[in-house]
Amino acid sequence: MSRDEQSLPHVALSVRAHNREALHRTDAAWLDEQWADPATRVLVVSGGRVDATGGTVPWLTPTEAAALAPHGERLLLGQRDGRTRFALLAERDDVVGGTDDWVGLRGLFGLLAPGDETAADEAPWLFHAIGLAEWRRSHRFCPRCGGGLTSYAAGHELRCGDCGRSQFPRTDPAVIMTITVGEPGSDDEAVLLGRQAKWPATQWSSLAGFCEPGETLEDAVRRETYEETGVRVGEVSYFGSQPWPLPASLMVAFTGRATSREIHVDGAEIEDARWFTRAQLRAGLEDGTLTVPRSVSISASLLTAFHGGPLPGGDVWRR
Repeated sequence: MSRDEQSLPHVALSVRAHNREALHRTDAAWLDEQWADPATRVLVVSGGRVDATGGTVPWLTPTEAAALAPHGERLLLGQRDGRTRFALLAERDDVVGGTDDWVGLRGLFGLLAPGDETAADEAPWLFHAIGLAEWRRSHRFCPRCGGGLTSYAAGHELRCGDCGRSQFPRTDPAVIMTITVGEPGSDDEAVLLGRQAKWPATQWSSLAGFCEPGETLEDAVRRETYEETGVRVGEVSYFGSQPWPLPASLMVAFTGRATSREIHVDGAEIEDARWFTRAQLRAGLEDGTLTVPRSVSISASLLTAFHGGPLPGGDVWRR
């Protein structure tokens, strides 16, 4: 990996993106052929959760997956390095042995350490599979007429049997940002972090919020920052993006320059907000009085970029 790939955790998610084989999603013969191939690997997903009890995510052969979830629905994920992968979507009661110990995506972050080849290999598959599973959980009936939905395109389309309307996997755009003030690169430059009341007192994060209808992403950055902290933002620059199926978001990251320093928190989403210089950020992380998002979170990438290198400390909290 390059230095950027090592220092910016979210970049690992795009290093080994898979071919999603969209042109084969309606090719029943091809799908059957791939399913019959013993080299194919399958992830069983139930209620947005997978089995990670062994410390790894088990990718099974089609025969093993069918034995574990005999009534599961296969969803094509795609190919990489000549090997096809599917997700097998199953109801909780249909999984042999049950799913009480299975975990959702947040519970898998400990397996996706920044710079680890496992993150580059596994994360795109996991985000795709769990994203589809979460979409299916929230789309049981047609939103237009309430009719029943039938799966098409290897799990990537749902079609209403009554009105014929098709539904496709939903992604909600959300912005996440580091807002800074002061001379760029100077010792006095500071980043704006906020915290929610439900978080432990040491936990802080970059600000975030959903884009509203009729709004650009840049304006969402400015609006969310002002609504949550009272800080006005001028220049906004694109940083990167990250799939975030919790349950169905695309996190679009930005950096922004504040035109005011005074903070007035909204008291609803944000309990407190403060400016942190690099020295204050580093000192807090080193002595444990400050914790921030880690793992593959793009928030960690934003803060790593502001800090100018890997963040000290070993906390693994994720936003």
